[in-house]
Amino acid sequence: QVQLVEPGGGLVQPRGSLRLSCVVSGFTLELYTIGWFRQAPGKEREGVSCSSHLDGSTYYADDVTGRFTISRDNAKNSVYLEMNNLKPEDTAVYYCAAVENPLIQFSFLAYEYDYWGQGTQVTVSS
Repeated sequence: QVQLVEPGGGLVQPRGSLRLSCVVSGFTLELYTIGWFRQAPGKEREGVSCSSHLDGSTYYADDVTGRFTISRDNAKNSVYLEMNNLKPEDTAVYYCAAVENPLIQFSFLAYEYDYWGQGTQVTVSS
C-alpha cells in the first residue's frame, strides 16, 4: 500500500525556518519524481518544489527560489523541504506527492501526480 506521510508542520514567526518531511512507503522512492505542493484557503493548489528521480535535479516556484530547498534520502524513504525566511504568504497546507510515470522528470501540474500525502499545516504569523 502506497503511503506518503508529512510530519513537520506548525506555527512559525515571519523570517523563521521550518523543515517538512515526507516519509514514503509502498514504493521505491528512488524511482519516483516527488513534488511539494501547497494550498492556501480560497486558492488553488500550487507547485512549490520538485525533485527528479532521473538525475537529482531540483525545481522551485519563483516565489520560493532562494528560500526553500528540496532534498531526498532514498535510503530513509524520505523527502525534505527546508523552508527559510518564511513569509505570511507561505501559510498553507503543504502536500508531498509522487509521480508514477517514469518519464516525468519535473512537473508542477497536480493532475500528473498519482499519490498524495494527507497534508500538513504551515502557519507563518507573529
